[in-house]
Amino acid sequence: MSASIDNAPAAAYVTGEGSPLRTSSSRCAALARTAGRELVHEEVIPVRSGAAWHVPAGHVCRFTTIEGPQVLDLNIWHRDDPRERFWAARTRQFHGAHVTVGDRLWSTLPFLRPLATVVADSIGYEIDEHGAGCHDLLGTRCDPYANQLLSGTVYDFHCHSNLVRAVLPYGLTEFDVHDVINLFQVTGLRPDDERYFMKSSPARPGDHFELFAETDLLMAASTCPGGDLSAPLWGPGSDAEPRRNPIKIEVFRLSDEVLHGWAPSARVGYRGAGSLRHGLREPAPGAAEARPLTAEA
Repeated sequence: MSASIDNAPAAAYVTGEGSPLRTSSSRCAALARTAGRELVHEEVIPVRSGAAWHVPAGHVCRFTTIEGPQVLDLNIWHRDDPRERFWAARTRQFHGAHVTVGDRLWSTLPFLRPLATVVADSIGYEIDEHGAGCHDLLGTRCDPYANQLLSGTVYDFHCHSNLVRAVLPYGLTEFDVHDVINLFQVTGLRPDDERYFMKSSPARPGDHFELFAETDLLMAASTCPGGDLSAPLWGPGSDAEPRRNPIKIEVFRLSDEVLHGWAPSARVGYRGAGSLRHGLREPAPGAAEARPLTAEA
C-alpha cells in the first residue's frame, strides 16, 4: 500500500530526469547485472557485531540478509580523507526519508558529491499505511549513552560501539562515527506528534541491497542488537528477544564494458574560504548576487 496526500506542496529539490541527484533506471540496471562480476571481498558480520572494509571506486557492495530479517547500520567515508563522510541529512533532503534504486548517498561539505548510488533493492517496500518506508534516514544508530540515560544499564554492543571498534584499525575514532543509513529498517513519523517509530524489518533470507561506489570508500556496518526490531528497544516489552541474524557483505569488481563512460564522482567546484567567499573580508560589489558559473568561480 502506498500513502499519498492530495495537494501536497512540491518537493524542495527536483530529482527528475536529467537531475544530478539521481541515476537513471537503465544505468542502475546495468550496474546491478550480476553477469561478469568478480568477487573481490566477502565476509559475514555476526549478530551484535561490526566490521569495516574498503570498496574501490567502480565496485558494487552487496548486503544480504542470508538467514532472515536484520537491521544493518551503515557508515561511509572517503577512503583517503575521512573528513569527507556520508551526510544523512542532505541525502534525506534530496531523496526523502527512505532510499531505493536510483537514489544517491551524498557526502558532507565542503565536498558534496555522491559517495554511492543505490543500484539494487530486493525489498521494494513502498510507503505503507502508517507513512513508513524502508532503508531509513530518519533515525540514527543506537548507542550506549542513550541506553544508560533511558534504562540505567550499561551495554556496550550498540551499533555506535560496534562501529567504533570496527574503524579503530583504520585510524579512526569514536569522533568519526556519524549518522547512519539503517538498511532493512522500516521507520516513520507519527502523524499526531511527528515522533519517530520503528517497525519489524520485512527482510527475508536472500534479500539484498546494493551500493555502487562512485569514489574510493571505507564502509563500516553494525548488525543492530535490536535484530529485526520486532521487540521495542526501550520501555514496555523491551525485555523480549528480537530475531537476530548475520548479514553477508560482498564486494564485486565490474567489467570494463559495464563501466564504459563512467568516471568517479567529483566534489562540487565551489572553493569556499579558499576564494574568500565566506565573509572573511568585505565582498566586492555584486558578489552577494548569484552569477553564472565560470572557470574562475
